[in-house]
Amino acid sequence: MSGQRRIRAVVMRGGTSRAVFFRPNDLPADPDLRDRVILKVFGGGDPYGRQIDGLGGATSTTSKVAIIAPASVPDADVDYTFGQVNVASPMIDYGGNCGNISSAVGPYAIDEGLVRATDPVTTVRIWQTNTRKRIIAHVPTSGGLHQAEGNYAIDGVPGTGAMITLEFLEPGGSMTGGLLPTGRPAEPLEVPDLGTITVSLVDAANPVVFVRPSEVGLVGTEMPDRVDGDPDLLRRIEAIRAHGAVRMGLAPTPEEATAGSPGVPKIAFVSSPASYTSTSGRAILAGAIDLVGRIMSMGRLHRSYALTGAICTAVASLTPGTIVHEAARAFDGLDRTVRIGHPAGIIEAGAKVGQRQGQWIAEKVVTRRTARRLMEGVAFVPYSLWPAAVPAAAGATRA
Repeated sequence: MSGQRRIRAVVMRGGTSRAVFFRPNDLPADPDLRDRVILKVFGGGDPYGRQIDGLGGATSTTSKVAIIAPASVPDADVDYTFGQVNVASPMIDYGGNCGNISSAVGPYAIDEGLVRATDPVTTVRIWQTNTRKRIIAHVPTSGGLHQAEGNYAIDGVPGTGAMITLEFLEPGGSMTGGLLPTGRPAEPLEVPDLGTITVSLVDAANPVVFVRPSEVGLVGTEMPDRVDGDPDLLRRIEAIRAHGAVRMGLAPTPEEATAGSPGVPKIAFVSSPASYTSTSGRAILAGAIDLVGRIMSMGRLHRSYALTGAICTAVASLTPGTIVHEAARAFDGLDRTVRIGHPAGIIEAGAKVGQRQGQWIAEKVVTRRTARRLMEGVAFVPYSLWPAAVPAAAGATRA
């Protein structure tokens, strides 16, 4: 059958990421067919790595999908399912959440009529289905819609927007069941051909393998081109991440971690505050940050810093014994806004940790982002992929 099927889609920027947003009724009910349709929309699985035949931007930060539905649990307004669409391989990783895209969920829900606005600020209670955690978004609204314009700036995004405040409630154990999945704040990890690497395995909002930069021959202030341009370095980094995934119980073997879960856990390098020049040419001074961080995203160095990674980093910096706590500027207390220096500038996350029955827990993390609705309309997929004979969900052809 020739021709193409129309699927309603909305493109949103959330923080330093971009995603295509769908409602479940606009996609096939069968999960396998749904994922093939999403991959086609994005141009995912492109062996040339360009996503030229779809809406993806050929980077991990611009190849993301969000599916928003009415809430399936009490005390929530919407369900939010996140997927990382692989650029070069035909797969979608639903293994974790994206904090930046989380900031666009509230605005989307309000503008779509899923949540009634209560100007000037509307609270949206989000159930994050990947991690089974709650996020509370405080969204500026005007005239019953998301107010996109404002004077709040975040590094990695040009211009300014209206500030959205996100509260990640009890983010610890998002994928592993515990803030410290192995019960240890730092431990040796044996990696073939690399030897013993000291790591901190921490799970808050997303699991992260934390490593000292010196363990892989870095200083800590490197920029993306330096890291991405060294295939042997990328191989070593992935080997540590994959073995960390096994230790955290997220994959049975390192090989399966690489093939089946490239986005979770993440791996980050943290070091003490140091001055450097950002990708925009701005001087980042050591006195303006509490630590330097670099985090990987789908096998490449993130151009800024994943928000869930910042959440986990902030929590780890308050947890005694971790590599992050060791690297961070010394401060007292278990409730602190942590400033992380990343390639594009600085990201802040306010974290609060505590202890329960002798175990460290993450009580809450507060972050601030901006978001904007970029486009709404229809995406097209060939009928040969999703035939007209397959019953169309309500609204699947709505313009």
